[in-house]
Amino acid sequence: MSAQPFTHLHLHTEYSLLDGANKLVNLVTQVKKLGMTSVAMTDHGNMFGAIDFYKQMVAAGIKPIIGMEGYIHNGEELNDRSSRQRFHICLYAKNKIGYQNLMYLSSQAYIHGMYYFPRINKKILREHSEGLICTSACLQGEVNWHLNLANERNVRNGALGYEGALAVTREYQEIFGDDFYLELMRHGIGDQLFIDEQILKISRETGVKVVATNDTHYTYPNDAQYHEAFMCIGMNKLYDDPNRMRHSVHEFYLKSPEQMALIFADIPEAIAHTQEIADKCEEYVPIVKTPTPPNFKFTKEYALKDGLNIDHPDDPPLNADASEDEKKKHMLGADKNDAEYFIYKCREGLERRLKIVPQEKHEEYKKRLDYEMDIINSMKFPGYMMIVWDFVIAAKRMGIAVGPGRGSAAGSLVAFSLDITDIDPMKYDLLFERFLNPERVSMPDIDMDFMQARRGEVIDYVVEKYGRNPSSTNHHLWFTSSKGSHSRCCSCFRYATALKSDKMAKLIPDELGITLNGKTKGGEFKDGAFQKEPKI
Repeated sequence: MSAQPFTHLHLHTEYSLLDGANKLVNLVTQVKKLGMTSVAMTDHGNMFGAIDFYKQMVAAGIKPIIGMEGYIHNGEELNDRSSRQRFHICLYAKNKIGYQNLMYLSSQAYIHGMYYFPRINKKILREHSEGLICTSACLQGEVNWHLNLANERNVRNGALGYEGALAVTREYQEIFGDDFYLELMRHGIGDQLFIDEQILKISRETGVKVVATNDTHYTYPNDAQYHEAFMCIGMNKLYDDPNRMRHSVHEFYLKSPEQMALIFADIPEAIAHTQEIADKCEEYVPIVKTPTPPNFKFTKEYALKDGLNIDHPDDPPLNADASEDEKKKHMLGADKNDAEYFIYKCREGLERRLKIVPQEKHEEYKKRLDYEMDIINSMKFPGYMMIVWDFVIAAKRMGIAVGPGRGSAAGSLVAFSLDITDIDPMKYDLLFERFLNPERVSMPDIDMDFMQARRGEVIDYVVEKYGRNPSSTNHHLWFTSSKGSHSRCCSCFRYATALKSDKMAKLIPDELGITLNGKTKGGEFKDGAFQKEPKI
């Protein structure tokens, strides 16, 4: 007889940085292999992988449930820093409204709730609970934390036992109604065994349903040792350090429905409720807004200081059946204002730069500038260029050291003319098309370097000038190369001296995207470094 349908609801992907080791490509394969038709992602405090997760699961015919294991505190204000105490909470978007609320909560946790971890509080959770399903999370969830009096630290920090857990359960029940569930985990950890019956008792007393979960951090059973090493790298600890955090059991892999049914054979309804939650979650397309090029809000003000009176009207409104080409060409007054002032500042800047360029090359420079300005204007990016120009010039006026420029923007004569960069692209035959190419429409990206000691002043200037909400810092997620992974593992295991580790790393072939071990892709096995270089 086939196993009861089951959905993993507590799962950390590779986007739970240096903690989750479920690579999405492997996760998709294993979920299908084990016969499951839906799966959730609950990365720690973030939604970085939501779109990647959604696309890969949908492409494989698996229903994606977008969630997050957030951090919550009991302070009245979101930015309360009176205590570092925080609890875990799992939230799932059951529809598009829930997805919007989940994005909002995640953003506010980073913008206003950050204190060691990105946190929310119950006030903001109440206000943005529509469309969300909530579960009580792991041993660090607030309900379980109160119940776990076997943990001395919990007792010292004020855990109230069964009555405290009951009160918290009723609180979440009041917020989410039937969309709040109590998680049951059975990894063989003593503390989980200690609270298991108490969770069931609370369920009977309150009517809150229990749901079976496995705190899934890696895909396959034999990945446990790799995950331990992964955590060591994240905590900068040695693998054999007796005082480092380590898992006492190796049960945090993607278990099959049959395995989960066996573990929870005494309460099959806990398995059934995983499908209940999966069925509650509607199929929707996550919001992926096409970035809109910004306008430079100070164009008129700055232009007046330069003796220019710029004030263009909007183009006539478009018809409802306007073509895409007509939409691209449609200009608001602000777009026209930006374009005119942008051209003025570029030409003014080029004249200054040409003072040290031989006269016979001036025409060549002017033609290149016109070419770049035409492309930037046609793509409606002059506002973006002027915003970057504004804070770079402001930094220089404040005496803050600014880098000469790097990356694709170094190929732009416009950036050179506006003093955004100090590298002459004509002198070094640098290509503008690496920065902007009308054949491959994408948002421009200018990498700027400011002296570390005063970098915050530039950020403060941007926030004060343009507002807090329109300004944000970027998270840059990167994956280590095979050589980088090798070096980090050598350090973690004290496997070799730095010199020997470096020699071994150099044996890894210099091939783009090469993995340490081979992998099967598209039904074909592709050799990795181990197969190509036996000396490793």
